[in-house]
Amino acid sequence: MRRLGIVALLAACSLSQAACAQQNWLFAYFKEPGNQGIYLALSRDGYHYTALNDGGPWLAPEQPGEIMRDVYLTRGPDGLFQMVWTWAWHGNALGHATSRDLIHWSVQQYIPIMASHQDTNNVWAPELAWDEQRGKWLVLWSSSSKDDARGNRIWCSYTSDFNDFTPPQIFFDPGFVVIDATLFHAANKTRSSYYLILKDQTNDPLRYQERFATGPTVEGPWSPLSPPINESWSEGPSAIQIGDTYLVFYDHYRPPHAQYEAVATKDWKHWTDASAQISMPAASKHGSFLQITDEEANRLLSRHDAGAQPKAGAPSP
Repeated sequence: MRRLGIVALLAACSLSQAACAQQNWLFAYFKEPGNQGIYLALSRDGYHYTALNDGGPWLAPEQPGEIMRDVYLTRGPDGLFQMVWTWAWHGNALGHATSRDLIHWSVQQYIPIMASHQDTNNVWAPELAWDEQRGKWLVLWSSSSKDDARGNRIWCSYTSDFNDFTPPQIFFDPGFVVIDATLFHAANKTRSSYYLILKDQTNDPLRYQERFATGPTVEGPWSPLSPPINESWSEGPSAIQIGDTYLVFYDHYRPPHAQYEAVATKDWKHWTDASAQISMPAASKHGSFLQITDEEANRLLSRHDAGAQPKAGAPSP
């Protein structure tokens, strides 16, 4: 019985073998209260995701007080998988781990990336982007300061090895509170554009919606922000491309309809609600998406150890 979800996934896949051979999407996410660990789900079409490991955590917290929220998973040019996440509600650090096969993971690394700013309140929702020109990782996150009434802004630092980092600096400041920034690279035969998608956290007037800016590189320069592309009470955007359609997934977190949702576009100008076209694991929260190979997908499908108890972390405040 425990493998019914995976059987259903494989059955759906058999309906379109050509699509299955070309599309394997991995969704990394967490569940409230964030102390269970990171979860993974697999899709063969980019729209419908089935939880792996029989719905159990894939990677549990290792250290006392650690939580694992807002996970971002990507693959580097060397083939090494890099994962970062929110380590705690308050503090100056983010979490980091690596893997060669998505099965075996390194020791979880506590990175006090804002240690030089002693008044830092938080380091939330870290993400990574490979900067080909620099040959380094661009690390993004949102932080606020105890003596700064402006609230959260998007910060950045560069690293080549996740041990040494450039001094943190503000990456994007539109003049109002913003969190949950993600970078998406859209390349075609005629142009290459980067999209900086983030949550507008404005309270008055209430926004809590996703907007984006465009630029020619991972560092911009950035255009003015777009109008909102989705409904209020949404956060944690993550974008993928399926054919000629761009999907921006997000966590719509306010009851009574708290759920993962998505909007779609072909030109980044006209947006439609795609929520009815997707299916996500129950209770999934702010995550990220990564395209993987058939071999990697089949390896992940073979894991079934959800009965193991994840290590306890810190409760949600």
